[in-house]
Amino acid sequence: MYPRIRNISFDCHDTYALAGFWAAVLGYARHSEDAPGDPEAALLPPDDATPNLFFQEVPEEKVTKNRLHICLEPVDRTRDEEVERVLGLGATVVADRRHADGTGWAVLADPEGNEFCVVRSAGERVATTTVEDQL
Repeated sequence: MYPRIRNISFDCHDTYALAGFWAAVLGYARHSEDAPGDPEAALLPPDDATPNLFFQEVPEEKVTKNRLHICLEPVDRTRDEEVERVLGLGATVVADRRHADGTGWAVLADPEGNEFCVVRSAGERVATTTVEDQL
């Protein structure tokens, strides 16, 4: 049997604030013991199938592109609607890889610069055939 991913960890300066951003993005719940100023924070998913998110305080700034990032697939809205919603929560655009034909994705950054993508919803991908179209 293979292991499952328990946590995805984020290095950051303000654990409570960044956890709050991701709680709003994903609908995760804050750990009941977390408080502003804590060096660690955790978010608990709404189900047991997805990993917890863990935030740990580090002194250094983020310097380069992430080597690993999260890709978000909207469930009840389009990719573009999700991009606008997340931008409204405090994300910024890093690269817009969306195409006029509706394919592609948007690369965003959370308030501390961690990159993540927003890809098309399953409904938006139904009519696609290429590997790139599946992103």
